[in-house]
Amino acid sequence: MKMIKMLLILNMLFLSNTIWAGHVDINKADAEAIALELKGIGLKKAQAIIAYRDANGAFKAIDDLTNVKGISDKTIDKNRQNILLGEK
Repeated sequence: MKMIKMLLILNMLFLSNTIWAGHVDINKADAEAIALELKGIGLKKAQAIIAYRDANGAFKAIDDLTNVKGISDKTIDKNRQNILLGEK
């Protein structure tokens, strides 16, 4: 019974985290929106995303974020479902 309660609590925590995460278009959003919506991305990394975008143009693929210093595959995988690329 304790195991079931623990699984229910973990499930609730996971679902509540998913509910609060929002979608963000990395080709249009400002640094504050990126930092707010993506897990593991603070304001400094969000500003680096904006600087990279300004210097190199729009991201064509989500995995292109790894070209930004400090953004790893793991960070992208945690956020993949919430990252948008805008209209192509």
